[in-house]
Amino acid sequence: MQKVSIEALARQQLERALAGGRNAADTVVGGHERILRQTVVGMTAGSEMSEHENPGEATIYVLKGSVRLIAGEQQWDGRTGDLLMIPDSRHSLLALDDSAILLTVAKRP
Repeated sequence: MQKVSIEALARQQLERALAGGRNAADTVVGGHERILRQTVVGMTAGSEMSEHENPGEATIYVLKGSVRLIAGEQQWDGRTGDLLMIPDSRHSLLALDDSAILLTVAKRP
């Protein structure tokens, strides 16, 4: 059994992102070799995760700040406490404010 403070990781990753002027991330559960992966990501306002494929079922839980999920012509804004379901298509993520998210992915087998 392992216990992790997501709030502490969110603060840490956001601080790293602000210090480095870009995104910072730490995988909490799983990894590329596992089906389930959870990653805390800190993003500075205006930074982006460029467009990419969805490797499986995925969600974004906004821990702090606000973000915009973009898939083609559609977009969804999320702020602290919101859960965004990532569509099964190419998408990108833009930080509208300094933000921290919990990205959960269950890869396709």
